[in-house]
Amino acid sequence: MKLDVWLLLGAAVVIAAIASVRVAHLSGLPSLLLFLGFGLLLGESGFGIPFDDPEIAQQVGLGALALILAEGGLTTTWSHVRKSVPTAMALATLGVAVSIVVVALAVQGLLGADWRSALILGAVLASTDAAAVFSVLRRLPLPTRLSGILEAESGFNDAPTVIVVVLLSQAGRPVPSVGEFVLHAVMELTIGAAVAGLLGPIGAYALRRVALPASGLYPIAVLALTFVAYGGAVLLHGSGFLAVYLTALILGNARLPHRVATRGFAEGAAWLAQIGLFVMLGLLASPGDMPVDVVPGLIAGTVLVLLARPLSVMACAFLIKLVRLDGVNWREQAFLSWAGLRGAVPIVLATIPWARGVGEAEHLFNQVFVIVIVFTLLQGPTLPYAARLLGVAAEGEARDLDVESAPLEQLNADLLQVKVPQGSRLHGVEVFELRLPADAAVTLIVREGRTFVPTATTRLRAEDQLLVVATAACRDQVERRLRAVSRRGKLAGWYGERGME
Repeated sequence: MKLDVWLLLGAAVVIAAIASVRVAHLSGLPSLLLFLGFGLLLGESGFGIPFDDPEIAQQVGLGALALILAEGGLTTTWSHVRKSVPTAMALATLGVAVSIVVVALAVQGLLGADWRSALILGAVLASTDAAAVFSVLRRLPLPTRLSGILEAESGFNDAPTVIVVVLLSQAGRPVPSVGEFVLHAVMELTIGAAVAGLLGPIGAYALRRVALPASGLYPIAVLALTFVAYGGAVLLHGSGFLAVYLTALILGNARLPHRVATRGFAEGAAWLAQIGLFVMLGLLASPGDMPVDVVPGLIAGTVLVLLARPLSVMACAFLIKLVRLDGVNWREQAFLSWAGLRGAVPIVLATIPWARGVGEAEHLFNQVFVIVIVFTLLQGPTLPYAARLLGVAAEGEARDLDVESAPLEQLNADLLQVKVPQGSRLHGVEVFELRLPADAAVTLIVREGRTFVPTATTRLRAEDQLLVVATAACRDQVERRLRAVSRRGKLAGWYGERGME
């Protein structure tokens, strides 16, 4: 087909996928299922578009996952996940190991698979999917600590899982020992973390001090930095996934200019990556070859959801309690067990052994495809009910205040753009009652399409957009004060509210 036909077809698929997101939101299903459906419809069992190259699927899939992880890091608020990081790291390391072993033992014992295939299947299924988890969490009211564990886990656990799958997919070589797994994992994760620890702060420092000629360049620069981290870590034989996630996490919490716009751009790019990725994986799948893999897939998936995931969560909770950190009670453990959603990550990882010629790898891909579809259909819509049943839902959790900024280089100041959300205690507060520092001022208000310069006695209203000029020295203080008033009103200080993120 000619380029114009491909462009037309691609645009039509993207528009249909965007429209389907609304259906997914109403039904509670992760949108990945609908995107996979589009791919199956376009593939050999539908319109007949041929695609059967696992090598291309692997390369495109890993690139798309890097972009999705970058968006996850950029949109994760560090203050929300900081206390959850020890538990999330335990789940991403010890939890992954427990899950691999339990699934491999079950598959080898129940299905008679050889050890390499059993371990590969366990490793492929060990990682929760960032796109699926983020899409569910953003509409499911959970306590900050619990949602932070799931967010951070889904960001961290791709890196060790990829390392294990690649080591196991070396056809013609013996299965690596436990020592080799540990050595490779420690080395690659250390290199990935070092690259992020170097590039993230340098990138944040540069972007804060350079006034680019167009605001749209800031999001592009931020995403480019995350991919520099990914490529640099891989070239140094480190973990690109860990590097891209940590770099994005550093940049996303570094108070960069146009931070809200950057997050919005990254979210849009991640949606496009998800659509392309899932449609491609749907094209790669061959429904006609799947019936023989349905039963093995359902058996492995059942072991994963009902045995491997709960055991991995329990092991990590025991470890956290053992080292006297903030523990996870049994209700939270049960929810974490049920909320370990699988999505694109296992399917993409299943293309690695297939592309490298590992025996029976195509059947493994089909089994993973079946597991993702069936168990996402089962778990995704039931998560809100599970949260309420276990008493871990947090209905009415307050929405935080978004503050956008642009640098005023000549004045050594920042221009902050603040929108007053519905339900904010800023509603009804007079401008002078904000008690901003002397080096800051509300210079303009946009209300119902009308722009005006406020006086000291102007009352703020919900949906107002404020332009606040603040010197670089007092910017943090201004943001904290605005958040504090938004949460507790003009007497926030009396309630001990300091407006921290």
